Amino acid sequence: MLTVPTVLASPLVTLMSIPSPADGVWNLGPVPIRGYALSIILGIVLAIWIGERRWVARGGTAGEVSDLALWAVPFGLIGGRLYHVITDWELYFGEGRNPVTALYVWRGGLGVWGAIALGAFGVWLGARSKGIKLLPLLDALAPGVLVAQAVGRWGNWFNQELYGRPTDLPWGLEIDVAHRPSQYLDQATYHPAFLYECLWNLAAFAVIIWADRRFRLGHGRVAALYVMLYTLGRGWIENLRIDDVQMDDVLGLRLNVWTSIVLFVLAAVWFVWSARRHPGREEVVRTREPEVEDAEDSEDSEGSDDAGDAEDSEDGRRAGPTA
Repeated sequence: MLTVPTVLASPLVTLMSIPSPADGVWNLGPVPIRGYALSIILGIVLAIWIGERRWVARGGTAGEVSDLALWAVPFGLIGGRLYHVITDWELYFGEGRNPVTALYVWRGGLGVWGAIALGAFGVWLGARSKGIKLLPLLDALAPGVLVAQAVGRWGNWFNQELYGRPTDLPWGLEIDVAHRPSQYLDQATYHPAFLYECLWNLAAFAVIIWADRRFRLGHGRVAALYVMLYTLGRGWIENLRIDDVQMDDVLGLRLNVWTSIVLFVLAAVWFVWSARRHPGREEVVRTREPEVEDAEDSEDSEGSDDAGDAEDSEDGRRAGPTA
């Protein structure tokens, strides 16, 4: 009896599905290289590069965004982890759990809202020390953050996490049995929520760049537009997800959906208020000149004084002792 090979008997969608990596960790000797970490790092590098170019175009000084990243990145990572642990504390402090695992960031679990909140706080601290106005700085940085989020989402692909409901669409994401929810063990492909958010963020980035050039947005309106566009996408993508979260039913919606709704409204109010109160774009982006320039001027001044003292001393030696 003629039998059809298994691969040919499988539905066409199986042949067209998106595979998940067999392993998200590669070992270089004793050093583990994790796909999740690489995605986050690449996203940060791109955000700094884009933010640097936009900041210089706004009148800032080259290198300042890189300096501010030393404030923003640590605060952002801490904030992202805190948000995740606080909203899903049972994963780490529930019965039979090990609280030490709350420190295992490489396993995934960075809440974007906490990362943005504390990351922005770090930017504010750094900007204050450099005499930089916060709103034009946030306007310069916001589009790059979207690119960072888009690239960082691929870390979820490496970890086989944060996917959506089962689907037989051609772009369904293959998930290994070990990473499937217990109620969906017989389902092989799922909505690639990470890919949806990646593409949404890149599209939002393009819209913001266009709007900023077309309307010369200022006074925090680029940052507000970033929040509005991101939360629009996050809201519907969040509803696709089936991963177990502690606050999955807050008045009928997941906590992150409510967070998206609240932040969208606040950002929209700020956008309208700012446009009416401060039309146009700021021409001055700092409250004082960079401290580096002040230090150089001070050194030049001290150098001039030293040179003057040397000349006076030389004149004194030529004239000889006075009576």
